[in-house]
Amino acid sequence: MTDASRLKATVYIGGLDNAVNSNTLHAAFIPFGEIVDISLPKPEAPSSTDPHRGFGYVEFELPGDAKEAIDNMDQSELYGRVIKVAAAKPQKESNEGLGSKTAIWQQEGYLAKHAVSDEDRTVVERSRAGPEAGPQDPMEGLEGLDVAGPKPE
Repeated sequence: MTDASRLKATVYIGGLDNAVNSNTLHAAFIPFGEIVDISLPKPEAPSSTDPHRGFGYVEFELPGDAKEAIDNMDQSELYGRVIKVAAAKPQKESNEGLGSKTAIWQQEGYLAKHAVSDEDRTVVERSRAGPEAGPQDPMEGLEGLDVAGPKPE
């Protein structure tokens, strides 16, 4: 099975109680189809006593089974908590987004997307050109604006 088809057959389950384990998820989701894998990510902190991070993934054999599970189990209750069931998203690489080890401007594609164009530089330089480019008094040209409303004709 390719990674894309595996992703389509995988559902994310959020809002899980600490009492939930892989057997509980298996029992809750088996009515929707054959389950290939269940994953409950462990907390990253070694001092944590929690059995998982409050979410998990269930991978079905068929993408249609995953859609059926999402349609039927989203916003349902499991161990007294309302759970969120949605299609799983691909994992972000460690060098992109929040938690990245590199600065945002050093990431590939950032400068191409956010670089300042030559036209913008020209406009900024003209505005800094000097007094002949615009009025010296910031109030100059505002004499007729002391009356609110449309201008009388």
